[in-house]
Amino acid sequence: MRTLIVGHGGRESALASRMAEHSELYAFAGHLNPSLVRYADESGGEVQLGDVCDAAAVAQYAREREIDVAMVSADEPLAAGVVDELLAQGTRAVGPTRAGAEIEWNKAFARELLAEVAPEATPRLAVVTDLKEMEEAVASFYDVPIVVKPSGLTGGKGVKVMGPHLASHAEAAEYARELLGSGKRGESVLIEERIDGAEFTIQAVSDGRTVVFPPSTYDYPYRFDGDEGPGTGGMGSLTTERAILPFMTSAHYEQACSIVERVIARLAEEGRHFSGVMNSGFFATAEGVKVIEFNARFGDPEAMNIMSLFEGDWPGAMEQICAKRLTPADVPLREAASLVLYLVAPDYALPRTGGEPPQPREFSLDVAELERAGCDVFFSSAVQVAGDSYRTVGTSRAVALVTTAPTLGEAHERIVRCAGTVEVLEWRREVGDERYLQGLSRLVGAS
Repeated sequence: MRTLIVGHGGRESALASRMAEHSELYAFAGHLNPSLVRYADESGGEVQLGDVCDAAAVAQYAREREIDVAMVSADEPLAAGVVDELLAQGTRAVGPTRAGAEIEWNKAFARELLAEVAPEATPRLAVVTDLKEMEEAVASFYDVPIVVKPSGLTGGKGVKVMGPHLASHAEAAEYARELLGSGKRGESVLIEERIDGAEFTIQAVSDGRTVVFPPSTYDYPYRFDGDEGPGTGGMGSLTTERAILPFMTSAHYEQACSIVERVIARLAEEGRHFSGVMNSGFFATAEGVKVIEFNARFGDPEAMNIMSLFEGDWPGAMEQICAKRLTPADVPLREAASLVLYLVAPDYALPRTGGEPPQPREFSLDVAELERAGCDVFFSSAVQVAGDSYRTVGTSRAVALVTTAPTLGEAHERIVRCAGTVEVLEWRREVGDERYLQGLSRLVGAS
């Protein structure tokens, strides 16, 4: 079987590792991600450089390489209609069409749909398209802290919250004004009440009808320890050996799963093709769960948690998804804790004066030695220079370390040892620390 992965981040590296175990792997990527190169070479495939959002180019490549089934796993290619183009030419593909992915690339649409199927999980909000609406909306939230969100894709970096990012309603209004001014005419901005609770995500796998639920994941969105600094694409993530996290109840998990099922069912009712992964973000609160957002693909880094626990045939699961015959048996997961830690350039996510691009950083790591020590290595925004030398590319995270263990404590101890051998790059020490997770329980209150 020949499979195709579209994208070039750590998420795609983890998926590629599983795809290459049972197929000849091809990758269509924006740079020569060393992990993709490795897995493609080992399986007899190749990596093709190109614009992952160029649907026609991806489809042409799939035709030329006679791809049996493709996986489109990043937000921008999904929004660009890459799955639409693949399906139109008869190439089986895992991932939603552009219409199915609107649940991610249009937050206003997502909130409207959520209010219909799960009003109990919908925060108080206003969708604004001009300055007058924005000023009235901010004024109406005078009694509570608020969150300001651009409606479109932001890579996890466009949302600002009163407290960690915005000091006052006036600053929130100024940020909303900035978003309205920089966006396309008529593009909306969301003003929402800030929900106080502990965040968790669920990476639900679906063929559009059946939904399979893995354990809850926890992501570390802030750049520095203590949840300080700017928001990022995620500095790490984890699962425990149970389906729920220490600050959650079984009721939180069950309610969240029910909401995901309702959303996927509504997309089907509207004729929107959805398959692959619904990565949903929630707050656990004393009153139940509230929805943060929906993503129409695996999270990055959370995909690495699920793939590290996966014990089956992922290309086989992809075929079952395409045939709408998915069952829980197609997604077997070990009962263990999993931990992902991203290593990043020192200036990652930090403001740069004058808008100059970040300077590439060279770093060294011994992949074979790290694997012997019990950590998988999944490259993201990096390329190989020579041997054990690598260089960062772009503005995203460089490389992830991933491990599993019977307990989270054991996983944390191992990953800290491995990360300590890598120079130049930085990482958060709190990722996977059980004391940090226990502290989140206070955010959930009476639950």
